[in-house]
Amino acid sequence: MPSVNLRHSVRAIILEADNCILLCRFAIPDPAGTVVWAAPGGGIEPDETPLAALRRELQEEVGLTVGTRPPHVWHQEVVAPGHAAGYDGVVNDYFLIRTTRFTPRGTLSDDELAAENISGMKWWHPREIAGYQGSDLFSPRDLAAPLTALITSGVPAEPVLLGL
Repeated sequence: MPSVNLRHSVRAIILEADNCILLCRFAIPDPAGTVVWAAPGGGIEPDETPLAALRRELQEEVGLTVGTRPPHVWHQEVVAPGHAAGYDGVVNDYFLIRTTRFTPRGTLSDDELAAENISGMKWWHPREIAGYQGSDLFSPRDLAAPLTALITSGVPAEPVLLGL
């Protein structure tokens, strides 16, 4: 069986006091017009630990400093050609960060964020996600379900396996 080249990434489930989650708006160029709301984070660089990658990505994208090691709550593997440029798919590990609401502004400029396809950020309440009727997508697609479970049941003993 041929090996699969997956991009390993870390993402943060950033929740504030009212259980709103901070999501990044990714404007995906192909297919044109695709918008996906996803947790901030990104790829783990060679010789970088997942925690170091999470700290770097959150400073760059939203300006959040991560002190202690946050709990690992979700794990996602998506093997799909074209899902990540240059890869056969992605592995996303999600970590829970509780914080007070803040205005996201990382160290990356707007042009640098745009180069990563990030065109905005928004705090979403789980009810807004569950009731959303527009054309934008969420990652994972059923984000409202695992998010609600995380909020109501707390940190799982083992990371929950997510679908697409």
